[in-house]
Amino acid sequence: MSTPPVQRGTSVPVRFPGFRVLDQADHWDDATRSVVLARVGRPSDIRFFDVVEQAAATALFDELLDQEGDGRVPVTALVDARLAESQTDGWHYDSMPTDADAWHQTLAALDDDARDAHGCTFAACSRGERHALLEAIRTGDGDWRGFHRGQVWSLWTRYACTAFYSHPDAWDEIGFDGPAYPRGYKNLGVGKREPFEVPDAHPAELPATRVGGGS
Repeated sequence: MSTPPVQRGTSVPVRFPGFRVLDQADHWDDATRSVVLARVGRPSDIRFFDVVEQAAATALFDELLDQEGDGRVPVTALVDARLAESQTDGWHYDSMPTDADAWHQTLAALDDDARDAHGCTFAACSRGERHALLEAIRTGDGDWRGFHRGQVWSLWTRYACTAFYSHPDAWDEIGFDGPAYPRGYKNLGVGKREPFEVPDAHPAELPATRVGGGS
């Protein structure tokens, strides 16, 4: 019996073999196609984060999303572009700075934690050390370096997940067909698929959680 292929940088089997959302690009209108295709290829230049922040943010996103190795979704570049263009969620906690300032300050605080614990930046820590640092932030008591822990965690995960799941590579992993406009869908309902959709080859498999969950 052959071993099934696995997702990028994980031990999780490919759940939608042969599926590639960009194969549907001809069915999108020009505006939709332009937006989606701009997310693939060479990532945009970093404009918001400085070099140290970029390294910390990349290491943070790798841990939150369990990414490693080649072929990672360029989450840092996607988040950086949002922040550089002031494309925030339109709100922030009243006890937190604006999102732009909060990102600068919390990444610096994350590096401070790493230096105190391991004598190096967060990006220079091992994967195990990063995981432990993030778990301590997530599960600790009281504020974390002057910030509400839950609000920091919300900031980091909101931006990470929004960026990751805006990318066609992530759509391929979850079998998402991309924008429905203008073609739409005709086979609606649980368990029903369009002719171009691929069934889940491993419906019982769930991705392992590195931070904030089970093994």
